[in-house]
Amino acid sequence: MMTGAPAYTVVVPTIGRPCLAECLRALGAADGHPPHEVIVVDDRPAPEGALPLEPAGQLLDRVRTLATGGKGPAAARNAGWRTVRTPWTVFLDDDVQVLPDWSRRLAEDLRAAGPEVGGVQGQLRVPLPLDRRPTDWERTTKGLENAAWATADMAYRTEALKRTGGFDERFPRAFREDADLALRVRRAGWSLVRGARITRHPVRPAHWWASLPAQRGNADDALMKRLHGRDWWDRAQAPRGRLRRHLAVTGAALAAASCALTGRRRAATACAALWTLGTAEFALARILPGPRTGREIAGMLGTSVLIPPLAVRHWVRGVVRHRHARPLGGAG
Repeated sequence: MMTGAPAYTVVVPTIGRPCLAECLRALGAADGHPPHEVIVVDDRPAPEGALPLEPAGQLLDRVRTLATGGKGPAAARNAGWRTVRTPWTVFLDDDVQVLPDWSRRLAEDLRAAGPEVGGVQGQLRVPLPLDRRPTDWERTTKGLENAAWATADMAYRTEALKRTGGFDERFPRAFREDADLALRVRRAGWSLVRGARITRHPVRPAHWWASLPAQRGNADDALMKRLHGRDWWDRAQAPRGRLRRHLAVTGAALAAASCALTGRRRAATACAALWTLGTAEFALARILPGPRTGREIAGMLGTSVLIPPLAVRHWVRGVVRHRHARPLGGAG
């Protein structure tokens, strides 16, 4: 064990995916500065069987489990850190694999953190296939390498979590709950920095339609705007996405249908042309960087038609649902 490095506890929320075993195996193999505890939070709504904890190896006697019954990753992480007794809490997702020198580099990150530092982010590396161009899903996962304050590997000072209330459980998915917490920690007076440790984040298998349920995140973006103002994108270092274009494309489709129903053929044709151009641009932006196989092209064409109205629908629902939302803790 490295002397002089602050003690830390690892919190891993999980819904029982097979990747948990690899996550724990990698954590157990990391050498240098082991965690005081590893808290695995079982967030399965209806657990069937025990979680695979044995791969934790030499850390198995430090593993403790909690159950949250399917309340979502924000609630699972809260349940974990609220039982932590160390100065630092390190959040890992169950689909990451720390490198062998991770705990040693984490010790260096924590030692270098001055009292003004509330959190230290790890560096994510997403391996992509070397023999072909990446798919749309793989490129999306690759974007995590540039994500700010992602809790796939994020160390927070436990005191900072206590003062801010931790994760806002109104974020039901693994999306934006980490950006929300980061903004509140910084607003409370702490700084956030990037560390030197590196964590591998493999691309998990996904169906060709995986981009469709991902559009639910637009409701979380609406909540972020309500809680943190119009400039939250810049302060959270988050990419803006294509919501504005989705609004335009969806508006063109609705206008085309309305004009057609009222007998305005020329206007309907013009609006339909705008919808076609917008949809084609979106599809090509997703197809051209990819492997361009028949399966990938078919999936991109189909989902590119459906994504804009889905994104708008979820965004509108989020605006309505969260219209009276206030920041966690009541701060403005």
